[in-house]
This record gives sequence, structure tokens and C-alpha cells, in this order.
Amino acid sequence: MSIPNKTYNNLIDTLKELGEKHHQISTTTTGDIFDIDLEKNTLYPLMHINPINVTTASFGLTYNFQIFVMDLVEPDNANEQDVYNDVLQTCIDIISIFRNSKWQSQLTLDIDAPVYFTEGDYTLEPFTERFDQAVTGWVFQIGIVVANDFQSCDIPMEDTYIGQ
Repeated sequence: MSIPNKTYNNLIDTLKELGEKHHQISTTTTGDIFDIDLEKNTLYPLMHINPINVTTASFGLTYNFQIFVMDLVEPDNANEQDVYNDVLQTCIDIISIFRNSKWQSQLTLDIDAPVYFTEGDYTLEPFTERFDQAVTGWVFQIGIVVANDFQSCDIPMEDTYIGQ
């Protein structure tokens, strides 16, 4: 079934699927920054998706997210540099997947293929000891662009004409 206009749910499900399929992410969570799962039984590395806002343009929507990727650090911080290195590469992987998504979907020759992509430059910001657990990682903001044709024919109203 074709989904002509990708929804918030489509995008969150896609981000979660990315986290589930990436071999260097063990847990993926979503929600406010205060919803980050830092329980003692959480499997790390962890990716957390924090929605920020959605902007509109003439061609579609841009969903803006803050992405946290983190892993545990040894109590003596002996592996902190390695954690920074590995988690940074995971962040770059996430950006790369969306940077190349438009091109990849065109190769499938499937008109219903999901088209999520991103453009521009990114600033990845390191953090350590930001949360209750001994975690280190990177956070970045990403805008994921999706097509939207802004059809007024499908609005659940009896008549889309308004005004007097």
C-alpha cells in the first residue's frame, strides 16, 4: 500500500528500525530527553530519538530530531576515548543513511519506496556524565525531509471551503 505522505509514525518507526538493525545499537528509545532509559538493565549502546519540531515547505515537511547515542564508560574512564570513537561512527552512520536515502530509493524503481533524506552540515556534540549512569556519547540534531502534497481533498470535513 502506498503511503504518499509520510507521517510522524512512519518516520519514528523508520528511525526505530534503523536502531534495531544497526549492529552497534542495542537499545532504541524515543520521547522527551527526560524519557531516556537509563535503568541498570538497559542494554548499551543506546540511541534515543527526541522530537523537536516539524517545519513545512512548499514540497513537504522537515521533521527535526535530536539524536543521542551513548555507551557505558568504565568506572576509571579507561575506555572513554574508545566509546567516543565508536559512538561517533554510529552517529555518522545514521546521518549517512539519510543522506543517501533519496538516491537509494530511486535505485529500487519502487514508486512506493519510502523517501526520507537529509541535507546540510551537522554539529555533533560530545557529552559525558550528563545522565545518572556513567555514559558517554554524542548528540546531534537532524532534519529529515519527507514529501507532502498538502492535499485538501482528504481532510476529514464535509466541505473544505471555509469563510463567509
